[in-house]
Amino acid sequence: MSDATDMATLQRILRECRVVAVVGLSAKWNRPSYFAASYLQRHNYRIIPVNPRYEEVLGEKCYPDVDSIPHPVDVVDVFQRAELVTPIAHRAAAIGARVLWLQLGIVNEEAAAVARAAGMTVVMDRCMKIEHARFSGGLNWFGMSTGVISARRR
Repeated sequence: MSDATDMATLQRILRECRVVAVVGLSAKWNRPSYFAASYLQRHNYRIIPVNPRYEEVLGEKCYPDVDSIPHPVDVVDVFQRAELVTPIAHRAAAIGARVLWLQLGIVNEEAAAVARAAGMTVVMDRCMKIEHARFSGGLNWFGMSTGVISARRR
């Protein structure tokens, strides 16, 4: 089942949750995780890379796992296979994250239940970068209809 998160909830998350731990963030510029995280970073989100393979990504210290992050996190944004997400959801709940966000193609109902039981908001099968661009009118640069009406002039 894909995510049914309403627009108001997505907009609230994107407006209020500014510290994003990106689990599975690659240091390779051509990977989706790097592209999404660098976009969010350019739009004033604090990106916290989580990947045991790297010391640093996007100029930020990289942590081997969510448990190692020494400061509060708003969103745990996951770029991992669906079968790996449940332990990440447990860790996200343990550190007090507000949102568990599973990227495009990632749906895990067990992980969602863990996060919701901890009081977290869950977003599945969506890209945080795409949703941000959609609400800020940025998707039209790629010829896509955003579905958001804006009074901004071109």
